[in-house]
Amino acid sequence: MRIDIAVYDGVDELDVIGPAEVLRTAAGAAGFDVRLVTCDDQALVTASHGLVFVPDGHVRPDAELLLVPGGGWVARAERGAWAEVRSGRWTPLIRDAAAAGAVLAGVCTGTMLLVAAGLVTGRRATTHHDAWAELEAAGAHVVRERVVDDGDLVTCGGVTSGIDLGLWLVERFAGAALAERVADALEYRGERPSVAATRP
Repeated sequence: MRIDIAVYDGVDELDVIGPAEVLRTAAGAAGFDVRLVTCDDQALVTASHGLVFVPDGHVRPDAELLLVPGGGWVARAERGAWAEVRSGRWTPLIRDAAAAGAVLAGVCTGTMLLVAAGLVTGRRATTHHDAWAELEAAGAHVVRERVVDDGDLVTCGGVTSGIDLGLWLVERFAGAALAERVADALEYRGERPSVAATRP
């Protein structure tokens, strides 16, 4: 399974690293190909707290899952999710991924980039608690849980919830046993989505 994790200047470190570590820990057993991707040519990405890392390349048109982290939204930071929505750079790529049948995942305020692409209206979703009101105003059915699975849209709450989302994606696509092994390796006990049973 080809999994792209969107990265951009001002992205929150843990929004990226939490799910990335979970998914890459599962990668060998699950057949995941997990990449950190940019929307254009960018050799280095500087995250919100100063971590600088090297992306793996551009977003792939054939990615089967596109995970979009957040960061800087609530503060309306000059770099981060708010700035990316204002620039519009990610919007067509997110729409293209959805049109191609990819599962979309939003971590924290990364969900607001999915909102900007017009993909959350009328859907069950969550985001960082400080952005719940904005998510609701955008037409989403806000579910105040750490992970919300709505079929081809999977979202999670703030920052550390990305680890829960990663574990749920492992369980959903590669089985509960592998997700449990990854959680054991990380010494982490998170929360599964209570709405998973109603996923279309």
